[in-house]
This record gives sequence, structure tokens and C-alpha cells, in this order.
Amino acid sequence: MSWNVSGTYFESCNCEAACPCVFLSPPTEGDCTAVLGWHIDSGEFDGLSIDGLNVSLAVYAGGHMANGGWRVALYVDDRSSEAQVEALGAIFSGAAGGHPAVLAGFIGEVMGVAPAAITFDADASSLSFTVGGITDVHLKAIEGQGGALVTVGNHPLAVSPSNDAVVARSERLTYSDHGYEWEITGRNGFFSPFQYEG
Repeated sequence: MSWNVSGTYFESCNCEAACPCVFLSPPTEGDCTAVLGWHIDSGEFDGLSIDGLNVSLAVYAGGHMANGGWRVALYVDDRSSEAQVEALGAIFSGAAGGHPAVLAGFIGEVMGVAPAAITFDADASSLSFTVGGITDVHLKAIEGQGGALVTVGNHPLAVSPSNDAVVARSERLTYSDHGYEWEITGRNGFFSPFQYEG
């Protein structure tokens, strides 16, 4: 069995920008609340197309993210067929190997896996992502020298390795599920291309 996915990745969290966790420093507030998302432009799992689908992960870490023990909830695009749901679950849970398996090593508890209506929109300097009735994320890139994007590359806690991440701030991050209620603005965000395979 072989698979590959590529597209756009983002994360938005409660740390100040840029998030110190990616440099293996302590989080801004002692714990971490984050929403991650992936929009798949092109993807295939054992011959099955998963083009155009979306996946989201809500993450709570009670301390330093690099220490693991994350509590997570996975949301899979409700436009997916049963076979596509199984494929996306295998990839993004880490069960199918590749870089998601590295990330899975940080997870201590899976609170749930559920289908959801997910929307995605992005351009070079902004990104929006919603998970119906659960999550609403809007990120705006931080403007650097001469109006260029600010990027971070080669950091050790990379969800999308080998890609420079655009540093952003949240215009809005909300999450409501599994007993968590997050409303955050003006905090860290990253987005970048991603490519995984197994």
C-alpha cells in the first residue's frame, strides 16, 4: 500500500507570535491550545483519490508540546466517502506511517474522530478555515521588511518539514467541543505547503 498527499497546512494557537514551542521553548501561557488543518490539493491512498478534501485536528497540551501527552480530536471532511474517511483516518492518525506517524507519537489521548463540514480559503497572505459549528480560524500573515512575508524554516517541531512556514497572527480562533471553549485573537499562526507520503 502506498499513499501521498500535498496541499496547504496551517496551525493557530494561544502562544504569542512566533510560537516558542516550535523552537522547543516553553509555551507562552504554560499550556497549549491549538487547531491544525490540512487542505489536500492532490492526494491518493492505495489508488483512491482524496483530492480536494480537508482534515482538522484540535490539540490541547497541558505543558510543553514537545513533552507529548496531547489530547486531540480529529475532524474529517464530511464530503468524503466511507473509503476516503478510512484513508484520511489512516494517514492523519499516523497509522499509515510517514511524517504523521512522528506527530502521532506526541498524542496521549484521542478524544474523538468525527465527520464535519469543513471549508478552506487561502491566498499568499491570509487563510480561513472552518469546521462546521466547532472551529473558525482566520489568519493574517505578519508583514516583514519591504512588505515581504515573514517565514521560519528548519525548526525542530515541524508539522510540515522541508517547508518554510509563513508566520501569521490570528484575527480569530474559536473552538467548541469536548468540553473546551477557546476564543483567541492576535496570537500565533503558521501556514505553509505540505507533502506527506508513505
